[in-house]
Amino acid sequence: MAAASSQSRRLHGDDARFTAALRSLVDSPQFSDVKFIVGKEKQEVWAHRCILASRCSAFHAMFKQSLQSPDPSQEPAQDPIILSDVQPAVFLPLIEFLYTNSVTLNNLIALEVVTSAMEYELDDLRKLCVEFVIETLTVDQACEALQAAVIYRLIDMKNRCLAFIESCTREVIRSRSFREMSAPALLCMLQSDRLTADEVELICAVREWTHVNSVVLDIPVPQIAAEIVGEIRLFLLSPDELTTLEKENRKDPFIPVERIAEAWKFHALKKGGGVQHHLFCRRKGTLPRDHHRYLDPHYK
Repeated sequence: MAAASSQSRRLHGDDARFTAALRSLVDSPQFSDVKFIVGKEKQEVWAHRCILASRCSAFHAMFKQSLQSPDPSQEPAQDPIILSDVQPAVFLPLIEFLYTNSVTLNNLIALEVVTSAMEYELDDLRKLCVEFVIETLTVDQACEALQAAVIYRLIDMKNRCLAFIESCTREVIRSRSFREMSAPALLCMLQSDRLTADEVELICAVREWTHVNSVVLDIPVPQIAAEIVGEIRLFLLSPDELTTLEKENRKDPFIPVERIAEAWKFHALKKGGGVQHHLFCRRKGTLPRDHHRYLDPHYK
């Protein structure tokens, strides 16, 4: 009689009970073997090395190094790990994810958890955070989210943030977060053809952004504005608007006079030589002016 062949398969128990059991270990001193001192508050957060090391390569490397002792007879050091540059409210969701493969987020911490996920190379956590940020975008947070997307080169998040900003540009440029956004993020925004605000409104908002950042960074306005004003589309302004802008600019040097001269040359010749083509492109929110009929017909 032929011997019966052995069979094996993996069977799964109750996932919810398993996750709940692991969740009970989050920040629990019972059986823990590592303590973090987190943030300016110096809050104690307890954890288990084996779980963190198995789930995160950064923690694996950290603990492996701490276990190495020049004297094999000595026990490895058990000193607390100081993490002063992260808030407890941000670090704990990261720990929760490592234990349970899920995370509890809110609008106040989501972007900072994205940053921590990038630092600890937790791609799955980053994806969850990005999904949450995209689904819960608000006017007050859109610029900060775009900034994070630009810094970390999160293409999908950048595109979704831009789409949101394009849909409510006037509200966004009046928000505090607009004035606090980084130059690369603002540059990315101003390159869009689909902003739903007129160029005069955008110029006023960028001027205010420039002054705020000049004060914060203690850098002269022209230096702060140098790269940004390159994306302002002066060719869309009427002669009267350009005259007003030029008068304001004499009192408050914000835009290089060469850029204004290029706009006047366009009005005189009805064509712009040597100027980047997209600077003649009307945005979605651009109000019509008589001279716009001289713009490239592809950008009606």
